[in-house]
Amino acid sequence: MASLLRAYNALLIRRPMASQCATAGFLFGAGDVVAQQLIEKRGKEHDFLRTARLTFYGGALFGPCMTKWYQFLNRLKFSSPRKALIYRVYLDQLLLTPVAVAFFYGSMATLEARPFEAWDRIKKAYIPTIIRNWAVYVPVQLLNFSLVPPHLRLVFVSVVSLFWNTYLSSANSKYEKAHLEQADEKLELNEVD
Repeated sequence: MASLLRAYNALLIRRPMASQCATAGFLFGAGDVVAQQLIEKRGKEHDFLRTARLTFYGGALFGPCMTKWYQFLNRLKFSSPRKALIYRVYLDQLLLTPVAVAFFYGSMATLEARPFEAWDRIKKAYIPTIIRNWAVYVPVQLLNFSLVPPHLRLVFVSVVSLFWNTYLSSANSKYEKAHLEQADEKLELNEVD
């Protein structure tokens, strides 16, 4: 196990974009599997397309953006470690997070072939998601930026994100399910008329 971790660590240093994108993709997909199997209890009714969308989002959209974001934050210089910690968490949570949450819900609507629903989904899910995100990630990022070596920061956040991705997958699924139920009700009303 130790040799596997050493190899992974070396890969993170040698090929940060590829390794961090693969990690993010895997963990987004795993978060969806946990959401579907442990929270939603879907069993054999697992939605593999949903898992594929979240894996794609993690590896192709989230991973590259976050890799560049952490590289940017790591390059910033501050006069003291305390200022570095405060400003990095501030930038991460008050600049990046609001955009990232909207981007997630918009991307999911688009990947579900319903881009016209993106704005409505963002409006309904944005505030609750931001508040929950801050409750989780402000303490996580305080630990991350104070204790974790720079090349492992996205990995650390990604591991925590396994649980966060489970929440996001479940929250996105609830919106999707509510939308499908509304569409069914409209069809039934139209058939009655």
